[in-house]
Amino acid sequence: MRVIGIDPGLRNLGWGVVDVAGTKIGHVANGICKSSTGTLAERLRELHEQLTHVIYTHQPTTSAVEKTFVNKDGAGTLKLGQARGICLLVPAQAGLDVAEYAPNTIKKVVVGVGHADKKQVEHMVRMQLPKVTFNGPDAVDALAIALCHAHHAQFSGKLDAALARAQGAA
Repeated sequence: MRVIGIDPGLRNLGWGVVDVAGTKIGHVANGICKSSTGTLAERLRELHEQLTHVIYTHQPTTSAVEKTFVNKDGAGTLKLGQARGICLLVPAQAGLDVAEYAPNTIKKVVVGVGHADKKQVEHMVRMQLPKVTFNGPDAVDALAIALCHAHHAQFSGKLDAALARAQGAA
């Protein structure tokens, strides 16, 4: 399984790709899609084109996106939501399933604490993906999202297998 994790952002949209084989997880690539200072429509188009290229290049088999939280700035939240729409649309256009995870869920899975800070997240991503070179903090977050999805998928697969065995024994 190849997972792409996507961290929504209008200026900097982080992405990270990992391979999962059994219990082993390996780093494939990570980066940031950057938009210009043009109109909102132009910026969204740029993010769409860049993320489409990333998915075409790295051929993930599944994807995960961080859920957006609402903050005090309504206009900023709305713009981030539109960038998040690109993050959901592009993998769906490529035929991928798109999972969504809340920030606290990602931190809980990767760090063990739902309110971990960025340094703790980076440290644990580095522990799980040794020798990785991060292309920025948004890419670190995206790799954390990919790791979260990988761990959920591994657990889900084990649970499904255990249930199938239990039904076969009954």
